[in-house]
This record gives sequence, C-alpha cells and structure tokens, in this order.
Amino acid sequence: MRILVAGGAGFIGSAYVRYRLENHPGDEVRVLDKLTYAGRRENLEGLERCELVIGDIADREAVAAAIEGCDAVVNFAAESHVDRSIESPGEFIQTDVFGTYVLLEAARDAGIRHLQISTDEVYGSIEEGSFTESSPLDPSSPYSASKAGGDLLVSAFQHTYGADALIVRASNNYGPRQYPEKLIPLCILNALAGDPLPVYGDGRQVRNWLWVEDFAAAIDLVLERGQAGEVYNVGGPDERENIEVVRRIVELTGADESLITFVKDRPGHDRRYSLSSAKTEALGWRAQVGFDEGIERAVAWYRENEGWWGPIRSGEYREYYERQYGTRLA
Repeated sequence: MRILVAGGAGFIGSAYVRYRLENHPGDEVRVLDKLTYAGRRENLEGLERCELVIGDIADREAVAAAIEGCDAVVNFAAESHVDRSIESPGEFIQTDVFGTYVLLEAARDAGIRHLQISTDEVYGSIEEGSFTESSPLDPSSPYSASKAGGDLLVSAFQHTYGADALIVRASNNYGPRQYPEKLIPLCILNALAGDPLPVYGDGRQVRNWLWVEDFAAAIDLVLERGQAGEVYNVGGPDERENIEVVRRIVELTGADESLITFVKDRPGHDRRYSLSSAKTEALGWRAQVGFDEGIERAVAWYRENEGWWGPIRSGEYREYYERQYGTRLA
C-alpha cells in the first residue's frame, strides 16, 4: 500500500510517517510538503520507503502528480499556529480550506480514501465536560475557522459525492520535532537557554495534552477501520493548566522560576479544550503516554537534540518571536 501524506514533513505528519512505516513493513509513503518554516527535511531523515515531493496542496498539478499510484491520502498540511493566523489569516484560508478542496477533488478522482487531520479548536471553548463528535462547531480564531471550513468540505464531499472521506480531530499534541512556536517546545528551549518563559494572561487556560505518537497510532487505526463520513475525536489522557505545564518544565530543566513572564493574553483566547475519545476508543485505541511521562520525555529529547532545534532559533523564528512577545532571545 502506498499512502500520500500531505504535510508529512511537519511535526505531527512526520510522527505519523514514522509510525506507518514502522508498523506496516510492506507499505510506502509519499510525502507532499511545501517545506514552509515548520516543515523540515530533517524530520524525515533516515526513513526508508519514504519519498519526499516538494509541493503545495493548493497546486492542482502538484497534487495530481503526487497522488498518482497512491491508495489513500492523509492530510496534515495546514497553517497551524493561532498567533500567526491572527497576523495573516489569508494564508490559512488558502491552505486549510482551498488546499483541502484540491486534495478532496484529487482523491475523489482517484477513487481513494481521504483522511482529514483536524483539531479540537473547531469546537471552541468548553467550561466543563468534553466535546463529542456531535458537538457544534464554534471556532474562535482565523486558524480554527479555516480548519472548520476544511472539515465542512470533507463532510460535504462525502454527503454530496459519496467520497470515501472522514475526519480525525485531536487535542493539543506535544513531543519530539515540534516547532518551537508552540507552548511546550518554546518553554523547554527558552528554559534551557535562560530566556523568559512567556505565559499568556493568567496562565489558567486548560489543555488536554496528547503525546504525538499516541495520536499517530489513533490516525492509523481510523485510516484502517474508520467509517466514511464519520468524525473521530482523539483526546489526551490528562488536562493541565498552561501555568502548570510551564512550572513543570522549569523543574525538569533546572531553570529559575523567575523566568516565567506573564504577557498580554492572545485575542479571543479559548479558555478550555477537552475531547471525549470514546468513539475512537471503540475502535481499539488507548493513549499509552500520560502527561507526567510525556513531558519528561519531551524535555529529554530537546535537551539531547540541539542539532535539530539549534538552526531554528535564528532567522525568521527570532524575528517572529520578537514581534509576538516584544523581547529578543538570548
């Protein structure tokens, strides 16, 4: 079997590529990736039976060429950081909505399955309890709105054309190879360098943390066993307030807690996310890594892999960081 993995050079996409190749020795993976700032060749280094094609999912010709000979499409390709969506919403609409449409058309023409990777943020914020797959969509940011738009196209293609299309929505992922604009890798690297640890607002926002390799296993199960037209939520086993996460990183890195710096909150910042995974668990999935174990593994990986993250903390990332937080990295 040959799988086209769109966005497979990014954080979650590359974790899935590794999982697929390790658990399906006869399979091949073709990665289609634009290699923007968060998509990196290094994330696929050393992988056999993996072909990288550089291209944009919004480019019909590139997609048509990449999908040829493939048996399924898994779409991770997305502009994915809320802060950047507030700066440049048009880029998110182009990739997350129009790009998804292009992939759906190509998969329909080829007669193959399209699995859309989405986010809990499409549901908005929830004060108590957990979102299920039947919860209404209520996105709060240009990012989550663009992802919701892509999801609605997937559902529409299934209902209108009978496309073999379905959706997986995940809670906050963390783990190796995550670009350091996100809370956990940003704070780990800043703590190791002695830089401030920026925390939005009062830091009491609650997230449902999911180890990326657990999510990769869930994606693979849904690809194999999920039903067309369905949505499958995948939530992490533990909830933590952001400030709890940052303080644990301080402990694990040996940094000084005085580095924690509360900054102006993000516009429209959702207070709490939580997903029920009952439907995905009914397929046979269970999270294997709790947050306490996962955060230790994450800190250890970044501590041991400066060769991966060192080049990132320069150039465009430094400029973005200064714009976002009003301070320079050391």
